[in-house]
Amino acid sequence: MRADFTPIDWHEIKFSLPSTPAFVIDEATVRQNLQKLADLRALTGCKVLYSVKALTLEYLLDLCLEYVDGFSVSSLFEAKFAKDCSSNSGTIHLTTPGIRSDELEELAQSCTHISFNSLNQFSHYANDINGLTSTGLRLNPRLSYLSDDRFNPCRAASKLGASMEALSQITWPENLQGLHIHSMFAGTDFTPLRAVSSKLLQLLSPNLQKLKWLNLGGGYLYDEIDNIQAFAELIQVLKQSFQGEVYIEPGKAVAGKAGYLVTSVIDCFQSDGKSIAVLDTSVNHNPEVFEYQWQPELIEHEPAAECAVLLAGSTCLAGDLLGEFRFAKPLSIGDRLVFRDVGAYSLVKASRFNGLNLPSIYKYSNTRLTRIKQYDYTDFKSLWSNQRA
Repeated sequence: MRADFTPIDWHEIKFSLPSTPAFVIDEATVRQNLQKLADLRALTGCKVLYSVKALTLEYLLDLCLEYVDGFSVSSLFEAKFAKDCSSNSGTIHLTTPGIRSDELEELAQSCTHISFNSLNQFSHYANDINGLTSTGLRLNPRLSYLSDDRFNPCRAASKLGASMEALSQITWPENLQGLHIHSMFAGTDFTPLRAVSSKLLQLLSPNLQKLKWLNLGGGYLYDEIDNIQAFAELIQVLKQSFQGEVYIEPGKAVAGKAGYLVTSVIDCFQSDGKSIAVLDTSVNHNPEVFEYQWQPELIEHEPAAECAVLLAGSTCLAGDLLGEFRFAKPLSIGDRLVFRDVGAYSLVKASRFNGLNLPSIYKYSNTRLTRIKQYDYTDFKSLWSNQRA
């Protein structure tokens, strides 16, 4: 951690918010994470793309532009948004299993690189956009390092990418300019990446010399990995095999620990001997809590405290529960609580189920909170009202 980095004092500022729920992004943490990536880029010569799907917030993309080479996107709308935010400059690399023929031309106009998800897609579409953008193929190394298949790109019968073996057994496609490999989730060391690179070199040399670029994807928490020299050595090995650019595309490593969700207690009661506190937020503001049944981190939680409280969201979904936490004293209506490490895959998945409004969005910069986005009934109505010509 930088010597000049000071964590947010939530006990002092959470009541300064005019209302909740509120999503707060800490600019200092974002810049710290981006600087580490910039240092990695300087050390290795790789290119860095921010993965927009983690948090598609214009303010964040603007911050990233000072440190990265462009953006990684997964859809036409993300591609157009990234292009708008980057003023039509910089790298925009798309890979998705959902490329549609009626969007292909517009994707090619918005993206500098497109990695098709299968050999079938590549054979159907690559010639159509040759010359408009650089055409690549997503590869699946079929090397699994994750026990939970919900997060595992290399799970059995994976939909994500063509196998390295399949590419090695055909004539190298004429327009294949790059390869994209994303095989991990929340990796905190480079052992899997070394194995993937070794298999790539074993199966596909010397055809790698024909590449203009290699995208190693995301899935690694660079903000938590100290042995960066191992990554630098890996990049050098790869660059000895071909003369093109090497890309990485972190997302959660940039935004994850920078995001906080501030909420207020709006009701307290007992149910079957348990203390229940209903909050003005919901699992629908952080859907992965419900999707993957994990408990988010709460700043006020005291593991050794005696007072256990089940925190519940304020929708009618019976499973809208954020978990049981412990406090030094019982919670009261009006108390404010702060969930941390929710910067990635929270707002981008959030919904207005039950008509519950989305959190207002604030940036915390130079000890000041500034609101940068607020939603109201107009947004809700525009989503569901009949469109008029």
